[in-house]
Amino acid sequence: MIGGDAQEIPLRFLIVDDNEGFLQAARARLERQGIQVVGTARTAAEGLLRHRELRPDVILIDIGLGTDNGFDLAREVVAGDESRPQIVLISTRAEEEYAGLIEESPAVGFLSKARLSADAIFELLGTDPS
Repeated sequence: MIGGDAQEIPLRFLIVDDNEGFLQAARARLERQGIQVVGTARTAAEGLLRHRELRPDVILIDIGLGTDNGFDLAREVVAGDESRPQIVLISTRAEEEYAGLIEESPAVGFLSKARLSADAIFELLGTDPS
């Protein structure tokens, strides 16, 4: 949440993943844990469009988006965008496989899909969810 004088404003999330089953499961799980998921996308092009339409605070991007690339999408999202959403890269593969690419990306970090939870996201963002 973002602290303010008037009230607490929840962070708004977008999830980009080419697997529809994972999108539905991740959205349901994160919403049960108090995260406001404002949208989902299955391709890089759709993710960029949803980002522009919805202006989320945080975008969870799958590294492997079918024929698309999550690293490229992350760079496109932040290119020339003053709102600069925080990006978290996700994958079923181990972080070590992508360590150099993750470090070079504009993402704040990486979470394995198996560890994806509100607590893990807020820990990575360095944000207090309460």
